[in-house]
Amino acid sequence: MKYRFTKLIIKNPKIKNGRNIYNMINMNRIIINFAPTGVLMQKEDTPFIPISPEEIIEDVRRAYEIGITSVHLHARDRTTGKPCWKKEEFEEIILGIREFAPDLIIAVTTSGRAYSEFSKRTDVLNLSGMAKPDMASLTLSSLNFNRTISTNEPKMIQDIVAKMNEKCIKPELEIFDLGMINYAEYLTKKGMLHPPHYANIILGNIAGAQPTLLQSGALVVNLPKDTIFSMGAIGKFQLQTNAISIATGHGVRIGLEDNIWYDDERTKLASNEDYLIRIHKIMDLFGKELCPSSELRKRLNLEKGYGKYGTK
Repeated sequence: MKYRFTKLIIKNPKIKNGRNIYNMINMNRIIINFAPTGVLMQKEDTPFIPISPEEIIEDVRRAYEIGITSVHLHARDRTTGKPCWKKEEFEEIILGIREFAPDLIIAVTTSGRAYSEFSKRTDVLNLSGMAKPDMASLTLSSLNFNRTISTNEPKMIQDIVAKMNEKCIKPELEIFDLGMINYAEYLTKKGMLHPPHYANIILGNIAGAQPTLLQSGALVVNLPKDTIFSMGAIGKFQLQTNAISIATGHGVRIGLEDNIWYDDERTKLASNEDYLIRIHKIMDLFGKELCPSSELRKRLNLEKGYGKYGTK
């Protein structure tokens, strides 16, 4: 059985209409997609969550020094800690990051989890110059979380994609279940999504795919053709999912957006730095190294950075 499984993995990339671009990927170079802060956690949950622009910038600085490929940004209101949609808040964060990391791939959120209006969700896409993001998240369906909902009706998704295309900002596909992959295929066939794609597969959500080999494998083999991906998970599933993805030569999504605890027993709150140091140790154990931003830019047809951002 082991031999037959190995033979299948080797043979699949040779299929004429193969699903993924394994032949374009150095399996020893691991993408680290860093998600320092999301929409939910507050200082009362963990003192390590970065809220203000200064805190987010500093966490990204430390992450960049440790080694990351890209960063996935949310902005917060510095007074209330609640999610902030205003492009000016993102601009401060992006410009602060680009002072020390002009090459780093920066993705911003267009999530419908905190606010539903198109104008708010896409305000950040209006940034230009050094503040222009390379990528922006695209959640491909509505979904429930434990306490909240992320609302993404078909027209909203297509309108957001259209604006990303207009602004030459590449979608960062957010994949929580097979239905989202189906919709990505649909948008690709309609000519709205353009390969090569980048996707974050996020497991462990109560209403999505779970971090089992069967369910995660089903997502991976059904990804649209020419898709580069990273795997992450919510809560206690984060570490095991990251380790599996590293072992198989694919990227990881890591950060306090998805999990605040360092251990399954919830005895130690983690910092983003803690997570990244551990991820690099795991990579070392498997003989892997970091995929630099410059390499991922080439794979995704992104501008080179250093003053030029977005898609070519």
